[in-house]
Amino acid sequence: MNIVVDYGNSSAKVGIFEGTVLKEKRIFREEEALQQFLQNFPAVHFIISSVNADAARVAGWTTAQQKFVLHHSLPLPIRNLYATPHTLGVDRLAGVCGAQQMFPDAPCLVIDAGTCITYDFLDRTGAYHGGGISPGLNMRFEAMHTFTARLPLVQATGSVELIGNSTETCMQSGVIYGLLEEVDGIIRRYQEKFQGLQVILCGGDALFFENKLKASIFASPELVLSGLNSILIYNVSH
Repeated sequence: MNIVVDYGNSSAKVGIFEGTVLKEKRIFREEEALQQFLQNFPAVHFIISSVNADAARVAGWTTAQQKFVLHHSLPLPIRNLYATPHTLGVDRLAGVCGAQQMFPDAPCLVIDAGTCITYDFLDRTGAYHGGGISPGLNMRFEAMHTFTARLPLVQATGSVELIGNSTETCMQSGVIYGLLEEVDGIIRRYQEKFQGLQVILCGGDALFFENKLKASIFASPELVLSGLNSILIYNVSH
């Protein structure tokens, strides 16, 4: 069995894989519970990516025969052409590796809708070029509240009118429709440049966008876990 850990800012997602098949997913919000699970699960291979926690320390909790920590110098099943690989988020690397596994011979645009929205492009030869980073849904609401004197802190809702008739609904319209137009517009620009583009959506806000975008997309909530597993398999085999 392979164990992969995607350790984010607020929780750790753990995927249990048999080969390339995700058998089970668990989410841990307390570090002690994660430590107990890793110490007792009979994993053979293990990999972790972390944007916050000490990944090497977490890797020390597992009894797996082979352990890997995802960082910019770890061998990858893709070619990384990013100009500053040491600054590239490991979750972005895992996402494009997951996309490459899904569509190995197609250009891919991975859109991760989380705290920030990241756009990552992988060409049909398996070369990763980079992409873009933009403020996410909640960050936009928080920015309007933080950097103005009178605007309230507003939350996203499922249904929003284009024409707001109050300060709250005007803010919701501006953020939500503005963000949808941004994402659709960026997808369109990539489609104009790269024939046969596959667009994969993941991240905590993916469900919010899934049925609202005009473009044809593939929603893959476990893309980062699958990408981590592909990196793990690649390193074990090499």
